[in-house]
Amino acid sequence: MRKLRWLLVATAIVAVPQTGALFAQSAPAVATANSEDARLTAFLDKEFADSLAVRPQLATRLGMKEGEDKLDDISDAAALKRLQQQRDSVARMKAQFDRSKLSPAGQTNYDIWETELQRAELQYKYRRYSPPFYSFLYSIHASLPNFLINTHTVKDASDMKAYNARIRAIPAVLDTAIAESKESDAQGIHAPKFEIERVIKGSTDIISGAPFGPGKDSPLWADAKAKVAKLQESGKVAKAEADSLLAETRSALIAMKPGYDRVIAWANSDLPTAPSGRVGAISLPGGAEYYAAALKLNTTLDLTADQIHQIGLEQVKEVEAEQDALAKQAGFADRNAFYADRAKRFPPRPWTDALRKEYLDRANAIVAHNRTLLPERFYNLPKYKAEVVREPSFSEVAGGAAHAAGPSPDGTRPGRVYVHLLGETEDPAALTDLMCHEGIPGHVMAGDIQVRQTGTPKFRRAGGYVAFNEGWALYSEELCKEMGAYPDAAADFQRLDAELFRAARLVVDTGIHSLGWTEDQAVDYLKKTARMSEDHARSEVRRYITLPGQATGYKIGQLKIFELRHKAEAALGPKFDIKAFDDLIISDGSQPLPVLESRVDEWIASRK
Repeated sequence: MRKLRWLLVATAIVAVPQTGALFAQSAPAVATANSEDARLTAFLDKEFADSLAVRPQLATRLGMKEGEDKLDDISDAAALKRLQQQRDSVARMKAQFDRSKLSPAGQTNYDIWETELQRAELQYKYRRYSPPFYSFLYSIHASLPNFLINTHTVKDASDMKAYNARIRAIPAVLDTAIAESKESDAQGIHAPKFEIERVIKGSTDIISGAPFGPGKDSPLWADAKAKVAKLQESGKVAKAEADSLLAETRSALIAMKPGYDRVIAWANSDLPTAPSGRVGAISLPGGAEYYAAALKLNTTLDLTADQIHQIGLEQVKEVEAEQDALAKQAGFADRNAFYADRAKRFPPRPWTDALRKEYLDRANAIVAHNRTLLPERFYNLPKYKAEVVREPSFSEVAGGAAHAAGPSPDGTRPGRVYVHLLGETEDPAALTDLMCHEGIPGHVMAGDIQVRQTGTPKFRRAGGYVAFNEGWALYSEELCKEMGAYPDAAADFQRLDAELFRAARLVVDTGIHSLGWTEDQAVDYLKKTARMSEDHARSEVRRYITLPGQATGYKIGQLKIFELRHKAEAALGPKFDIKAFDDLIISDGSQPLPVLESRVDEWIASRK
């Protein structure tokens, strides 16, 4: 069992219900709670609907048509307006509802709505530390086309017209992004040199090729043609209308290009002063306070950087010991001998189209196989399609981390796992674990269940907490072992390799942002401890640099879930039902860890 002592003393950042008296309520009290719950849900649904009016991209992700021709306003003024809406909403909730009269489920919804305001306050306070082009994963230059390609679903001609309108809206968003980035620059918060270089390359890729010039179709043009072709094939538009829609797209893309030209010009002007080397939060003005807030946002616990660093060092030792034990069972002297054997038998190879096809075929087969194992472990099963696809060309990097997106609420857009297939291949035995984490029963399954929630406020289907989401995905890797998903010792060893990597992340993230490690120091640590390739290690470190604290959520969340499972097993003994427990964890959507702990305590009390 993983050591959990740090988490047991961590202080929650949110208030959670006290469960003692809740199960002793009289029938009239229960009826009152049910009535108040229904009233709260109606209130929160209206508040959430009002908030979506200024968040059109979230509305699209939730499968709604409202605002589908608009993009989010990312200006400071808009951010403050959204924050004030949240402040007013929470004030109204507190004025209209007595929390003590709600059921435990109702109190959870009440608490999370209030917690969302607390998080928004922190995010707004430290907004200058996250300028729009800063993130290695979510920089605005790539996230906008990614959104159109992968989230904006086109079912009819009106959807395609909205798609074209959004292309026309991109330059204004990019101009705002440049202005916001300049504000951060003025406060001494500069994007690292590697990220500025990535913005230049990615922006150039987006406006290269047809219809901007010679060459293959640019990413958005290829996507638009594919979307319109499907409309025509399904008989929803005639050829003349299809041609007209694509003519609009071509015109919109040509009008979009100057916006990206301005981004490239700004990035080139910023490049000479962009920092490199020691570029963690600690190197920024006020960076220590910012990093403490980032850890709180990502873990939902009051753990310090020093505590998390120590947890990481301890976890590295524990996982390495488990690897040694497994290696000996497989006939090797120790983990180093097992690693050496795998490296000799499966040396890295440059990716080819044939290898990419083989990889994607295997990945999709693993996800499909894992789905067949679920009934033995879950009562609540995913419903929608899941698929593994290649990362879009304008955001793909050698060694890039796979990531996932859940399905749309109606299943029209399937759950997807995105993989980077540039650079060199890695050990094929690692693929099962990756699909357990990103696909099923990990992120894609969690997203499938979350978007199909009924009887809960709609905002719960849209929110996300890193420690819960990533904690569940890492916990899912262990579930796959318990379900028999790993075909051999090599695949199980790679599961431990992935867990070692998550433990090392705790050390590296805090090393970069609190202890002042350089990029190269962090890369060297991952290469040595997690045995990562140069490409993979550098890609990971650059992600951590531009997303402070995010990488800590994985192991902290997993440890908390295991802590709660062991608590339930000890309290319930033979009454413990592992299928019911896992359903409990995943059935109510993403939530802060203290809220999850309260729900598990209530569940234990109800089953004694």
